[in-house]
Amino acid sequence: MLIAGVDEAGRGPVIGPLVIAGVSIDESDLPKLVNLGVKDSKLLSPQRREKLVSQIKKVALNCHTVFLSPPEIDIVVESRRKLHKLNRLEAVAMARLLTILKPDVAYVDASDVLADRFAEHIAENLSFKLKIVSEHKADVKYPIVSAASIIAKVERDKVISQLQKKYGNMGCGYPSDSNTIKFLEDWIRKFGSYPDFVRKSWKTAKRVKSEADSRQKKLQ
Repeated sequence: MLIAGVDEAGRGPVIGPLVIAGVSIDESDLPKLVNLGVKDSKLLSPQRREKLVSQIKKVALNCHTVFLSPPEIDIVVESRRKLHKLNRLEAVAMARLLTILKPDVAYVDASDVLADRFAEHIAENLSFKLKIVSEHKADVKYPIVSAASIIAKVERDKVISQLQKKYGNMGCGYPSDSNTIKFLEDWIRKFGSYPDFVRKSWKTAKRVKSEADSRQKKLQ
């Protein structure tokens, strides 16, 4: 039986894409993933994740990723019922992945507080019947989802690394990172508006811009 795992990385950052990864494997090969030591990507060092990606791809039958850009996310977040809309955006992206992987069973880390509803939203966007196991903390419970979480995290980190090389230190992209905040403040001070790799709809981005605008008005 062909099974797949799907997970995302980068739902919360103010900088960079939201990356969704899918991994398919023959169920009989699951012990190979376990033996590799796959686990929730947040529990692994960057070096360990990098090494595991190549090992996972050797065991997997197929791997695929979808990148949701900041402009795509902004359109959804600025609409009504924004959290629900973002969940739906993820569900559509996961359906795209599963259409490519075409497993018999899919294990998904649910973004919605109602895990069953999240599965329904994915199923609505599929043209074929599929058993979807949608659970919270699926990346901890199921090695196949752990594998997907590792790939998603590594792919997002690559994007951030490329942006760092081009534009300078921007931290990890999360609002809790002081380097990220400083980068946003410096950028707004120099250019007055954000580039496309920043999620302009995020409260952090709006606050930084608002504070910069206020300071500018006082100087006039």
